Amino acid sequence: MQDLWEKVIAWENLWLAFRNAARGKRGGMPAARFEHQVADRLVDLQGELRSGGYRHGAYTHFYIHEPKRRKISAAPFRDRVVHHALCNVIEPILDRTFIAHSYANRKGKGSHRAVDYLQACAQTYSCVLRMDIVQHFASIDHGVLRAEMAKVIQDDRILGLVDQILASGASALADEYHMVYFPGDDLFAVNRPRGLPIGNLTSQFWSNCLMNPFDHFVVNELGCPAYLRYVDDFALFGNSKRQLWVWKLAIQDRLADLRLRAHANAQVAPVTEGIPWLGWVVWPHRRRLKARNAVKFSRRLGRNLDLYRTGQITFAELDSSVQGWINHVRYGDTWGLRKHLFQTHPIRSGPTA
Repeated sequence: MQDLWEKVIAWENLWLAFRNAARGKRGGMPAARFEHQVADRLVDLQGELRSGGYRHGAYTHFYIHEPKRRKISAAPFRDRVVHHALCNVIEPILDRTFIAHSYANRKGKGSHRAVDYLQACAQTYSCVLRMDIVQHFASIDHGVLRAEMAKVIQDDRILGLVDQILASGASALADEYHMVYFPGDDLFAVNRPRGLPIGNLTSQFWSNCLMNPFDHFVVNELGCPAYLRYVDDFALFGNSKRQLWVWKLAIQDRLADLRLRAHANAQVAPVTEGIPWLGWVVWPHRRRLKARNAVKFSRRLGRNLDLYRTGQITFAELDSSVQGWINHVRYGDTWGLRKHLFQTHPIRSGPTA
């Protein structure tokens, strides 16, 4: 039977990893350069991985401002191929250990299903405790994450590659992290490597790996009857406010074991007040888009209409943006919102230039 490391560096896996990394990126120069001599580049990459000579490259950093300001780190394209090759092999193994209601970055899950399940819980239980983690990606401790992964993945060569990818992004979010000391820490705790670059395929997946024992704690040890998580947002449901407050304290202690903190201002609330969740406000029998998200799309639509009318973008590009938004918001009670937006932003004429 082929061992895990040989599966990672197998030609078929590297070729699949290239195709996955290039999906939607072939118009960009990094992917195009790699594809120009793809066979030779994959052979070289395979040789470096097999010999232990592979070294991760430096990141390019930039900021996005919607839905909030975030620092994004882009790895060189060849390293993204390696990320895909690694995840192709270890993700199915680790994913089998995850709970059913962890929804982020998993096949067959996603944000819409997370909203559906949250609403189903709101129809069954009267109270909710919704929490999120402070500086989630910037706070992830490499030692804690690596130890969790090593419980399942015991191939030293794979763990060595994990170590190298972790080390490559250790400084990516250093300026975003505010030092927190946990019980038992000494002054040298500040030197613990931490942080996963936002933008890495591995970061999204490894976030789930780190949170997996926490998920099992909530479900199995606390005995919460209805719980779900999407990245660093999670919600617990029940019919007893007192029980949810007790669970909040236990959660804060358990997160400290993972060197994480939840925002302390989380409140237990009736589900009838509406639950903020992944850009929506969800009630037991309706859901509405958050007002700020509607405002942002209205502004973007106005800008895109101006670009279309002046010939700077095509109708196909305008339509793609509109259809993508409609496909997202159709999962909520947004007919009135959509009607209003397209009445106030009509397409009255084609390009004038």
